[in-house]
Amino acid sequence: MYSSGCRIGEIVLLNKNDINWSNHLVIVRGKGDKEREVYFNIRAEIWLFRYLNERHDEDPALFVTERAPRRLSIAQTRHIIKEVSLHAEFNKKISPHQLRHSYATHLMDNGAPIEVIQSLLGHEKSETTRIYAKLSGKQRQDQYCKYF
Repeated sequence: MYSSGCRIGEIVLLNKNDINWSNHLVIVRGKGDKEREVYFNIRAEIWLFRYLNERHDEDPALFVTERAPRRLSIAQTRHIIKEVSLHAEFNKKISPHQLRHSYATHLMDNGAPIEVIQSLLGHEKSETTRIYAKLSGKQRQDQYCKYF
């Protein structure tokens, strides 16, 4: 989710055959039933590939339950993210939506124009994107030094 900036509802609808491995992209159906390309990095590719190689079921869904494999629901996915975040080193609850915000902030911190971030998130209005993409303290300081 973090690598792609996808909404949780977009993630749970993905199927294994939706992945374009050679271009590191997936076409998701977002809000308003609109399609958009989302991309994933090499690290996400490695983990996705590893996950899919460990599965021995025929369910077309990209993410499935462990027992009697079937498509994960939004609630189940939210629960998994919560559990993983609680056991991580930083010991903080993370929500799926926070991953999307972090994705936007990461892009902004690395110099992506707001229009690019807007397109990647699938937002129609740049005002919506500005809510997501918050400058980190370091980036704010750098901008201050650059412009003041």
